[in-house]
Amino acid sequence: MNSEFDIKLSDRTLGDWLEYWAKESPDKEYIVYSDRDLRFTWKKFNDRVDNMAKGLISIGVTRGSNVGIWAQNVPDWLTFLYATAKIGAVAVTVNTSYRLDEIDYLMKNSDMHTLCMTDGVAGSCYTDIIYELIPELKTKQRGKLKSDRFPKLKNVVYIGQEKYRGMYNTAEILLLGKNVPDNEFKRLRSLTNCHDVVNMQYTSGTTGFPKGVMLTHHNIANNGYLTGVHMNFTKDDKCCICVPLFHCFGVVLATMCCLTHGSTQVMVEKFDPLLTLVSVHKERCTVLHGVPTMFISMLNHSMFSLFDMSSLRTGIMAGALCPEELMKEVNEKMYMNLTSVYGMTETSPGMTQSRVEDPFEVRCTTVGREYEFTEVKVLNPETGEECAVGEEGEMCCRGYNVMKGYYKNPVATAEVIDSNGFMHSGDLGVKDENGNFRITGRIKDIIIRGGENISPKEVEDYLYKMPGVKDVQVVAVASERYGEDVGAFIIQKDGYDLNTQDVRDFCKGHIAKYKIPRYVFIVDSFPMTGSGKIQKFRLREMALELCEKEGIEIR
Repeated sequence: MNSEFDIKLSDRTLGDWLEYWAKESPDKEYIVYSDRDLRFTWKKFNDRVDNMAKGLISIGVTRGSNVGIWAQNVPDWLTFLYATAKIGAVAVTVNTSYRLDEIDYLMKNSDMHTLCMTDGVAGSCYTDIIYELIPELKTKQRGKLKSDRFPKLKNVVYIGQEKYRGMYNTAEILLLGKNVPDNEFKRLRSLTNCHDVVNMQYTSGTTGFPKGVMLTHHNIANNGYLTGVHMNFTKDDKCCICVPLFHCFGVVLATMCCLTHGSTQVMVEKFDPLLTLVSVHKERCTVLHGVPTMFISMLNHSMFSLFDMSSLRTGIMAGALCPEELMKEVNEKMYMNLTSVYGMTETSPGMTQSRVEDPFEVRCTTVGREYEFTEVKVLNPETGEECAVGEEGEMCCRGYNVMKGYYKNPVATAEVIDSNGFMHSGDLGVKDENGNFRITGRIKDIIIRGGENISPKEVEDYLYKMPGVKDVQVVAVASERYGEDVGAFIIQKDGYDLNTQDVRDFCKGHIAKYKIPRYVFIVDSFPMTGSGKIQKFRLREMALELCEKEGIEIR
C-alpha cells in the first residue's frame, strides 16, 4: 500500500513515460489484443510510435497541430496518441458515435490539421461522411489537399491497410517515417514539456454545441498515476480496457494509469460482453473498468459461468450512477473490489475516488475522497461559501487536474473556472464527516445516458430545424438500463401531425444515435413558472406520467 506522504506529482510527458518503460521493461508486454493474439512489448511499441511520429512530420504535422482520431479502440489508436504527444501536436479525440453534422462542427471548431480515421462503425460509414464533407479528396493528390469547407485541414489518414482516394494509410505513414531523418523529430521532441496541451476532448455542455477541453501531459498523466495509486496498481497488473479511448475514462483512468505504472493493457476494440469475458479469462486480467451497463451485460451473459474471473481484484465502475446491488454482485461473482471515480472531462477527469481498501459501504454509497494535490469543496451556489459537512452544494475542484481551458473560448472558460481557480462542476453533492463525497443531483441540465453526456440544448437546436416543430424542450427521462434517456416535448405548427418515428427519422445520420430522443411527446404547451420560465423538472415528471398513461414501456 502506498503512503500518501510518498506520492509526488511528476513532470514527465507521455513520451517520457513511454520511453522510461521501454528502457526499464523493454520485453514486457504493454498492449495486448487477445482476440487476434496481437502483442506489443514496451520497446516494440515505442519504436512504432517514433516511426509514426516521423511519418506525421513528413506530412506537415508539427508542434501545435491538431490531429483528430476518429476510431474505436483499434491497435494504432494509441500509436497516434503517443506519436502526436512526442512531437508536441495535440490529439483531438472524436466520439465514435458522431455523425455528419457533429464531425463537421468538430473539424471546424478544432482547426483540425490531420484527421486519422477508420471506415466507421455499424450504421455509420466514416469514409462516406468524409467524402461528402470533403469532395476534394477524390480529386486532390495526397499532401495537396485544399478544402473549401475546412481550410486548416491538410491530410486525412486511414487507420488500416486499405487504400482510399486522397487519403494516406498507416502503412504509408510508417514507410514515410522510415525515410525521415531523426533531426526534426529530435528537435520537436526536445521542445515538449509537461504543460503542453496533449489531448483535446469535446464535451457536451448546457449551452449547446460541445467545447474542446484542453488537457496537458501534467493533467492526464498525473491523474492516471494517482488513480492507479488508489487501486494499488503495479507493473504486474493487467487492465482489460473495454471502455472507449475517446473518453477520459478510457484514455486516462485506464491508459494513463497503465502508462504511469508500467502495467499491461488488454484491449477490446469494441465492447462485447463475451469478448471481454474471454479476454479477462485468457489473459488473467487483474483489473477491469466499465460503466454499469457493461457489467450488467457481462453478468447476465448466458456463458458467464464458463469463464474464470478469479484473477480479477479491482476496477472502476463509473460514467453513471452505480447501483449498490450491482456493485455487490460484481464483488461476489467477479471477485472485484470496485472503486468509483467522480469528475468530469474538465478535471482530467478524476476529482474524487474511493480507495480499494475502503469499506464496502464507502465504495458503494460514496464517490470517495479528493485526489491528492487537489482541493474539492462543496460551495453554496448562491453565496460561494463552503458548505458545512452534510450540507448540499455545488461540487467544485482546484488543482493540477483542472483543464487549461476551452479551445478558443475564454468566455466559456471564465464561466466555469472562478477567480479563485475552482472548476465548477454543475453537480450537487455533500461531504460527510469522514471526508467522503456523495453526489446528490445536478444544477446544470445535462442528460447522462449510460455514461454519455448529452446537452439538451444541442438536441433542441437540431430539432428546431425539423419542419412542423414550433417549439421543443428536451429533458432526461429516468431509465433502468441507462440511468437516463432522452425525451423530447414538442409543440407542433398548425397543419402538422408529427409522431415519434418522424422525429427519430429526422435525426438519423445527423446526430449521434445516443442523442436521438427515445421518447417524443406532442403537447399544446409547456409548464411555466410565474415569471415565464419553463419548468423542466415538471416535464421530467410528465414524461413518466405520459408513458404510464399511454402504455409506453420505459427501459
